[in-house]
Amino acid sequence: MLIADAQRDLRRVYVGGFYGQLVSGAVWLLAAAATTWVSTAAGTAALWFGGMLIFPLTALALRVSGRAASLGRGHPFAGLATQIAFTVPIGLLVALALATQRPDLFFPAAMVVVGAHYLPFVFLYGMRLYAVLAAVLVLGGVALAVLLPGPGVLGAWGTGAVLVVAAFALRHAARES
Repeated sequence: MLIADAQRDLRRVYVGGFYGQLVSGAVWLLAAAATTWVSTAAGTAALWFGGMLIFPLTALALRVSGRAASLGRGHPFAGLATQIAFTVPIGLLVALALATQRPDLFFPAAMVVVGAHYLPFVFLYGMRLYAVLAAVLVLGGVALAVLLPGPGVLGAWGTGAVLVVAAFALRHAARES
Protein backbone atom coordinates (compact mmCIF):
# COMPACT_ATOMS: atom_id res chain seq x y z
CA MET A 1 0.00 0.00 0.00
CA LEU A 2 1.30 3.44 -0.90
CA ILE A 3 1.52 6.14 1.78
CA ALA A 4 -1.09 8.26 0.00
CA ASP A 5 -3.46 5.27 -0.09
CA ALA A 6 -2.94 4.58 3.62
CA GLN A 7 -3.60 8.25 4.43
CA ARG A 8 -6.74 8.28 2.28
CA ASP A 9 -7.92 5.13 4.05
CA LEU A 10 -7.40 6.78 7.44
CA ARG A 11 -9.32 9.88 6.34
CA ARG A 12 -12.14 7.66 5.08
CA VAL A 13 -12.40 5.38 8.13
CA TYR A 14 -12.07 8.14 10.74
CA VAL A 15 -13.78 10.87 8.66
CA GLY A 16 -10.63 12.98 8.90
CA GLY A 17 -10.73 12.67 12.68
CA PHE A 18 -14.21 14.19 12.99
CA TYR A 19 -15.56 11.85 15.65
CA GLY A 20 -12.32 11.81 17.63
CA GLN A 21 -12.14 15.59 17.75
CA LEU A 22 -15.81 15.86 18.68
CA VAL A 23 -15.37 13.38 21.55
CA SER A 24 -12.14 15.09 22.63
CA GLY A 25 -13.85 18.47 22.59
CA ALA A 26 -16.66 17.08 24.75
CA VAL A 27 -14.15 15.67 27.26
CA TRP A 28 -12.36 19.03 27.50
CA LEU A 29 -15.67 20.87 27.94
CA LEU A 30 -16.70 18.41 30.65
CA ALA A 31 -13.36 19.02 32.39
CA ALA A 32 -13.88 22.78 32.08
CA ALA A 33 -17.36 22.51 33.56
CA ALA A 34 -16.13 20.30 36.40
CA THR A 35 -13.38 22.81 37.18
CA THR A 36 -15.72 25.80 36.99
CA TRP A 37 -18.57 24.38 39.05
CA VAL A 38 -16.91 21.75 41.26
CA SER A 39 -13.14 22.10 41.75
CA THR A 40 -9.80 22.13 39.97
CA ALA A 41 -9.17 18.58 41.17
CA ALA A 42 -12.50 17.44 39.69
CA GLY A 43 -11.67 19.05 36.35
CA THR A 44 -8.20 17.55 36.30
CA ALA A 45 -9.66 14.11 37.03
CA ALA A 46 -12.32 14.59 34.36
CA LEU A 47 -9.68 15.35 31.72
CA TRP A 48 -7.41 12.50 32.85
CA PHE A 49 -10.08 9.81 33.06
CA GLY A 50 -12.17 11.20 30.22
CA GLY A 51 -9.06 11.24 28.07
CA MET A 52 -8.71 7.50 28.60
CA LEU A 53 -12.19 7.06 27.14
CA ILE A 54 -11.66 9.13 23.99
CA PHE A 55 -10.75 6.21 21.73
CA PRO A 56 -13.46 3.83 22.99
CA LEU A 57 -16.09 6.60 22.77
CA THR A 58 -14.86 7.51 19.29
CA ALA A 59 -15.13 3.86 18.22
CA LEU A 60 -18.66 3.75 19.66
CA ALA A 61 -19.63 6.95 17.81
CA LEU A 62 -18.26 5.49 14.57
CA ARG A 63 -20.25 2.27 15.07
CA VAL A 64 -23.44 4.16 15.95
CA SER A 65 -23.01 6.22 12.77
CA GLY A 66 -22.81 2.99 10.77
CA ARG A 67 -19.09 3.26 10.00
CA ALA A 68 -16.21 0.90 10.65
CA ALA A 69 -14.72 1.58 14.07
CA SER A 70 -11.12 0.73 13.26
CA LEU A 71 -8.59 0.34 10.49
CA GLY A 72 -8.55 -2.94 8.60
CA ARG A 73 -6.35 -5.75 9.85
CA GLY A 74 -2.75 -5.21 8.77
CA HIS A 75 -3.16 -1.53 7.95
CA PRO A 76 0.37 -0.07 7.79
CA PHE A 77 -0.52 2.92 10.01
CA ALA A 78 -2.35 1.05 12.78
CA GLY A 79 0.76 0.74 14.98
CA LEU A 80 1.75 4.36 14.43
CA ALA A 81 -1.74 5.57 15.35
CA THR A 82 -1.62 3.58 18.59
CA GLN A 83 1.84 4.90 19.47
CA ILE A 84 0.74 8.48 18.86
CA ALA A 85 -2.32 7.99 21.06
CA PHE A 86 -0.14 6.87 23.98
CA THR A 87 1.89 10.08 23.89
CA VAL A 88 -0.96 12.00 25.52
CA PRO A 89 -1.33 10.08 28.79
CA ILE A 90 2.45 9.95 29.12
CA GLY A 91 2.74 13.69 28.48
CA LEU A 92 -0.11 14.43 30.87
CA LEU A 93 1.97 12.92 33.66
CA VAL A 94 4.20 15.99 33.31
CA ALA A 95 1.14 18.27 33.44
CA LEU A 96 -0.08 16.44 36.55
CA ALA A 97 3.33 16.79 38.21
CA LEU A 98 3.35 20.51 37.40
CA ALA A 99 -0.16 20.84 38.83
CA THR A 100 1.01 19.60 42.23
CA GLN A 101 2.86 22.92 42.56
CA ARG A 102 0.77 25.14 40.27
CA PRO A 103 -2.76 23.78 39.70
CA ASP A 104 -3.53 26.73 37.43
CA LEU A 105 -0.97 25.41 34.92
CA PHE A 106 -2.52 21.96 34.44
CA PHE A 107 -4.79 22.89 31.53
CA PRO A 108 -2.26 25.10 29.71
CA ALA A 109 0.34 22.29 30.03
CA ALA A 110 -2.23 19.74 28.85
CA MET A 111 -2.94 21.98 25.84
CA VAL A 112 0.74 21.87 24.90
CA VAL A 113 0.87 18.07 25.27
CA VAL A 114 -2.29 17.48 23.27
CA GLY A 115 -1.32 20.03 20.64
CA ALA A 116 2.12 18.48 20.17
CA HIS A 117 0.54 15.04 19.79
CA TYR A 118 -1.35 16.35 16.73
CA LEU A 119 1.85 17.05 14.78
CA PRO A 120 2.28 13.43 13.57
CA PHE A 121 -1.37 13.49 12.48
CA VAL A 122 -0.25 15.74 9.61
CA PHE A 123 1.56 12.71 8.16
CA LEU A 124 -0.84 10.07 9.47
CA TYR A 125 -3.91 11.62 7.84
CA GLY A 126 -2.08 13.57 5.14
CA MET A 127 -3.86 16.71 6.33
CA ARG A 128 -2.01 19.97 6.99
CA LEU A 129 -4.97 21.22 8.99
CA TYR A 130 -3.63 19.16 11.89
CA ALA A 131 -0.55 21.43 11.94
CA VAL A 132 -2.87 24.40 12.42
CA LEU A 133 -4.68 22.59 15.25
CA ALA A 134 -1.35 21.72 16.87
CA ALA A 135 -0.14 25.32 16.61
CA VAL A 136 -3.35 26.77 18.06
CA LEU A 137 -3.23 24.45 21.08
CA VAL A 138 0.51 24.70 21.74
CA LEU A 139 0.68 28.47 21.31
CA GLY A 140 -2.56 28.90 23.26
CA GLY A 141 -1.24 26.81 26.14
CA VAL A 142 2.03 28.72 26.24
CA ALA A 143 0.23 32.07 26.04
CA LEU A 144 -2.08 31.15 28.92
CA ALA A 145 0.82 29.95 31.05
CA VAL A 146 3.14 32.88 30.34
CA LEU A 147 1.06 35.87 29.30
CA LEU A 148 -2.20 35.27 31.16
CA PRO A 149 -1.28 33.36 34.29
CA GLY A 150 -4.23 32.74 36.50
CA PRO A 151 -7.40 30.85 35.74
CA GLY A 152 -6.09 27.90 33.74
CA VAL A 153 -9.65 26.73 33.21
CA LEU A 154 -9.84 29.21 30.33
CA GLY A 155 -7.58 26.78 28.49
CA ALA A 156 -10.02 23.94 29.06
CA TRP A 157 -12.97 25.95 27.77
CA GLY A 158 -10.94 27.23 24.80
CA THR A 159 -9.53 23.82 23.92
CA GLY A 160 -12.97 22.24 24.04
CA ALA A 161 -14.31 24.88 21.68
CA VAL A 162 -11.31 24.64 19.34
CA LEU A 163 -11.62 20.85 19.13
CA VAL A 164 -15.33 20.99 18.31
CA VAL A 165 -14.72 23.56 15.57
CA ALA A 166 -11.72 21.54 14.32
CA ALA A 167 -13.91 18.42 14.10
CA PHE A 168 -16.13 20.07 11.51
CA ALA A 169 -13.22 21.66 9.63
CA LEU A 170 -11.41 18.31 9.46
CA ARG A 171 -14.53 16.50 8.29
CA HIS A 172 -14.97 19.06 5.54
CA ALA A 173 -11.28 18.83 4.53
CA ALA A 174 -11.45 15.02 4.47
CA ARG A 175 -14.47 15.12 2.15
CA GLU A 176 -12.61 17.47 -0.18
CA SER A 177 -9.57 15.19 -0.46
